[in-house]
Amino acid sequence: MIRDRAGEAARNGVRRSGSRARAALSHLADRIIDIAPRIPVRDLATLRRQFPGLGPEELADKLVAGAAHGTSTIGAGIGAAAMLPVPPAMPTELAAEITGVAAVELKLIAELHEVYGVRPPGHLRTRSTVYLSSWSGERGIDVTRPSTVDSALGGQMKRRLRQQIMKRMVRDLPNLMPFLVGAAVGAVVNRRDTRRLAARVRSDLRKIQVPWDELPALPPLETPKAPLPMDEAPGKPGSGDGDPGRPPH
Repeated sequence: MIRDRAGEAARNGVRRSGSRARAALSHLADRIIDIAPRIPVRDLATLRRQFPGLGPEELADKLVAGAAHGTSTIGAGIGAAAMLPVPPAMPTELAAEITGVAAVELKLIAELHEVYGVRPPGHLRTRSTVYLSSWSGERGIDVTRPSTVDSALGGQMKRRLRQQIMKRMVRDLPNLMPFLVGAAVGAVVNRRDTRRLAARVRSDLRKIQVPWDELPALPPLETPKAPLPMDEAPGKPGSGDGDPGRPPH
């Protein structure tokens, strides 16, 4: 009898913990969806002015180096914690880590689409949805296929996107845990993972790349109404080999 009660209590505890963990991941996914349109993105014209004389691959290399440096320097308890309330059943440090890394990598993905001449059609929120899909799936998005670009972030699309982001975060959790026990290890892991993500996205974008001299005139990218503070954009000139300075906060 006592053993049965203990077993039932243990099962209930596991169910409650699982429920809290899912709630935490769902909260974080929604937060990442909310901040994506606020991430400032440089258009191709701006990037070419900031990096004169570089071709597409050289420019992409600079952006990847800057983003990798940025995610490697995001540690436990950084200012990114101010981005969101603490989700249930998730340490503040880990929540801040996931959100901060997502912001840097989303900016990188958006600017890689610019470099390869495949800006997604539509307004700011639509493009942000495309970049979120690219980030969560760790692949480039073929913007030449209308089926890959959803026209609006409706309820069904948001639920699907939330599920994709949660799966991505579950994959990342084992890699992010070192930040809670050793920042040096976590920095190496984050740098490696950002470079791996970039390599996959670039491989896909090269297949649909539009040469710069064949690009139609595109309007400047919109400035977000409430830009997410990013002290120095990845790859900003004067900050070393793509050194982005401090992470978003």
